[in-house]
Amino acid sequence: MKVRERMSTELVTVQVDEPIRVAWDIVQGRKIRRFPVLDGDKLVGIVTDRDLRNATASSVVLTEKKYHDFLLDTVKIESIMTANPQTVSPNDDIAKAARLILELKVGGLPVCDNDKLVGIITETDLIKTLIEVLSKE
Repeated sequence: MKVRERMSTELVTVQVDEPIRVAWDIVQGRKIRRFPVLDGDKLVGIVTDRDLRNATASSVVLTEKKYHDFLLDTVKIESIMTANPQTVSPNDDIAKAARLILELKVGGLPVCDNDKLVGIITETDLIKTLIEVLSKE
């Protein structure tokens, strides 16, 4: 089975120079835990809900909403993202993606075809695949 058969292609992305509020609003509103970061149309990073929580979790920020809002509006996504994330190809075997997710201890990987972002494969995609395979036995 190939990554392309299980990856999500309805991508939500953010631009590297946007304030973290953009990512925060996506996490809060759409319940997405990770998404690719682009510079134009080039993949440059990945940002997670944990990155956002860590960026805004100081005791001062938690007690003062104005500081929280200030951070959300001024800190750029570039400063909290993981740069140059590991990727897989849509033609890679799904087992390769699963091994990388396990080895890297990440929740998902961007999928690129000739340096173009085409999808994302996540732990959830892999668990759904496992359930399907096991229920056929």
